[in-house]
Amino acid sequence: MVCLIARSLLSAMDAPLRSSYVMAVVSPPERAAAASVTNVPRSLASALPPIAAGWMLDNSTFGWPLIIAGVLKITYDLLLLRMFRHVRPPEEQPTAM
Repeated sequence: MVCLIARSLLSAMDAPLRSSYVMAVVSPPERAAAASVTNVPRSLASALPPIAAGWMLDNSTFGWPLIIAGVLKITYDLLLLRMFRHVRPPEEQPTAM
């Protein structure tokens, strides 16, 4: 039970950070569109993994869904880091004096 609670606490750590970053980088008139572009696909994508996980567990007693989910999450985090490592929101950019 402790592991399940810890996982649920850590599983969406990037969501507030990602939302805040998107809102800082995107201009105010485009923020609603940017929020929907980043949130809707994540919501839609959450419907398919339970089906795939059920199929994998039905065909094997090994925890393939956990291994695959962990690898995908690590890959996702590393790709985000690589893509946005040098991008800064406007308020963090150096100003010329």
